[in-house]
Amino acid sequence: MDKVTVDPSFFELFPDGQVNILYASGIDNHDTDQNLDDRRKLLANATKEAGQFLTNETFRLNPVVDQWRKAYQQFKKKKGARASVEALLKRANQGHKFEPIDPMVDVYNSISLSYGVPVGMEDRDKIKGTMHLGKVEGGQAFRPVGADKDEPTLPGEVCWYDDEGAVCRCLNWRDAQRTMLTEDSTKVVAVIESVNKEQIPHANEAMDELSKLITKYFGVETTQVYHLTKDAPEAEVPEELR
Repeated sequence: MDKVTVDPSFFELFPDGQVNILYASGIDNHDTDQNLDDRRKLLANATKEAGQFLTNETFRLNPVVDQWRKAYQQFKKKKGARASVEALLKRANQGHKFEPIDPMVDVYNSISLSYGVPVGMEDRDKIKGTMHLGKVEGGQAFRPVGADKDEPTLPGEVCWYDDEGAVCRCLNWRDAQRTMLTEDSTKVVAVIESVNKEQIPHANEAMDELSKLITKYFGVETTQVYHLTKDAPEAEVPEELR
């Protein structure tokens, strides 16, 4: 992977949008008993924090959910696809107890719940060329996490993609098995998308906190946070991290 580029087609749909990018290398994502209890507490606290985004008894009318549902109406999507943050908030709203999955997933899920933003992360060693976000012509190869068959992208869909196919379909809905994090992942790229001005401050705070948690849990320094806009849509991976 050499860089992240947000295509003009994304900003045509969301002219006030911003995409936050962060890179880290030297990650050890193996599960350990030493941090397991701490991660349970992290997820439990994040679930409590999610309550600030769930003040309306009608789930779909909560602002975070409503804004992302309206955003997903702007492009072609797979039936039933929702923003990743909605899926997490829905489980929190239903009283779900989040159990640890793996160290990095737990960290970024806790950020998503605490700040009400979608957080994604991919294994940079599995990304081929440039990772793009934009509207596609359709037919990009994609096999979602946990599936046993391919589900190619649709014409007009907004997704993350690289030289070999889709990386995450329907903006931030679901990751590909090909590029997902595993316990052996050591180089990562984190993304948080904002589709309007209101979401940007939350995204900025969330990515700053994610950087701190990565340092705390994995003992590595992250790069600066890159704020990609229509006037500055690219973030190269620093040479020393490739």
